[in-house]
Parts: sequence; structure tokens; C-alpha cells
Amino acid sequence: MTEAEIREKIIETLKGIYDPELPVNIYDLGLIYKIEINDDHNVFILMTLTAPGCPAAQTLILEVDEKVRQLEGVNDVLVTLTWDPPWEKSMMSEAAQLELGFL
Repeated sequence: MTEAEIREKIIETLKGIYDPELPVNIYDLGLIYKIEINDDHNVFILMTLTAPGCPAAQTLILEVDEKVRQLEGVNDVLVTLTWDPPWEKSMMSEAAQLELGFL
């Protein structure tokens, strides 16, 4: 499986994970800052949350790790949470902004 194919499967998987407070997936919300895949098919995901006090912080990080880890072609996964830069509404996809009534 190529890196591009793995990346596509990861993005598809992330689009199936929803913020519990918003009816939009975490990828379209703009919570995923970086997806890196090395030659050994180890995956690094850098993500944030909508707010530092998000009650679903541990749950979302664990869900991302577990679901990506189950994908064919993925060897290992490291999910890291960051607050830099802080998340803001402009990071959402146009579809997410439409869904939430921001456009």
C-alpha cells in the first residue's frame, strides 16, 4: 500500500469521527493539523481541540489512535495534542461552516 493510499484511508477514517458537541467531523472542523507517514508506515497525527477545556479531549485522542491503528497498511500511530496555533472557526472546511451556519 502506498503512502498516498494510506493517507486517503486515514482522512476517510478521521471524517468518521465527530466532535461530541458539534455535528461535524474532526477533519472538516480543522482539528487535524498534520498527518505524517514514514517509510515504515508509522503514522504521526498532530491535532487540536476546539477549546482547552474540552471534556472529550482524552476520548477523541484515543478514538483517533484506535481507529487509525486498525487501518490496513498502518504499522504504528502516535497522536499528539497541541494548542499552537489555537483552533478558530476559519480552520473549518467550507462544508463544515455551511453545516454550522457560519456561511
